[in-house]
Amino acid sequence: MINDYSSFGPAYRNFKVREGVFVPEPAMDFPGDNPHTRMTPIRGKTKDIQFDETYPYLDQSLKFKIWHILIYLTTWLVVFPVNRLRYGLKIEGRKKIRKNRKLFANGLMTVCNHVHRWDMLCVLQAMRYRKAWIPMYAQAFNGKDGFLMKHIGGIAIPENYRGLRKFDQALNELHDRKQWFHIFPESCSWYDYAPLRPFKTGAFNMAYKYNLPVLPMMISFRPRTGWRKIFSNSGPLLTIHVGDPIVPDLKAPRKEEVTRLRDLAHSAMLDMAGIISNPWPSTID
Repeated sequence: MINDYSSFGPAYRNFKVREGVFVPEPAMDFPGDNPHTRMTPIRGKTKDIQFDETYPYLDQSLKFKIWHILIYLTTWLVVFPVNRLRYGLKIEGRKKIRKNRKLFANGLMTVCNHVHRWDMLCVLQAMRYRKAWIPMYAQAFNGKDGFLMKHIGGIAIPENYRGLRKFDQALNELHDRKQWFHIFPESCSWYDYAPLRPFKTGAFNMAYKYNLPVLPMMISFRPRTGWRKIFSNSGPLLTIHVGDPIVPDLKAPRKEEVTRLRDLAHSAMLDMAGIISNPWPSTID
């Protein structure tokens, strides 16, 4: 077991974990100065969608609803079992979701580290197959994965004011339906990166606005063993940990409460992953 991770690059500075915690070798060279650097390019960018006030952030068409159901069924019946077989997915703490189901009756905000191409699938499996709506980086919808991202519940985050108004209306409607949301507060994916990066505040602002409990989750890694070594080119095995919900205090000033939610979620996720010294604080704002 390696105790000094400085050889992994500047993004692992002062990184320490509890004894027995597995840290995979980096899948790429991560920058040590900007934790929100996008490291994974958009796959097969073939479209040029304009994310303005004309874009259907919440698609109400029959075509969308049919594809939404079909893709979720395929995910449940095919992709989830493959996730367990290929990536050895383990779920720890899932009983906390059942235990707090009354608390989540009016909606929920889940957050997780963004470290794997299938990490959203891990979150959905941990949620006991409950659907979630996922605000996502808009430009990714222009790539090959855009169709699946939209129909699994992805909602493009626009980059202009007119689009943001329609985006907010979509979120308001989903909240009125008592739907669940998920956001990756690290904002972009760094594959197989064991430390926890700083969080942007969007998820926690939404939690305060809609009075949603925040449920932190954390993906950690395990070495490949046994017959799963035949998938050695797929990276390490995965464990997703489910934490305890953090309830917003609406009597507190919004800015202070958003900071508290963010810091508590970040701290809880470090603990779930067995990280005792992290290269990054909870924010770099």
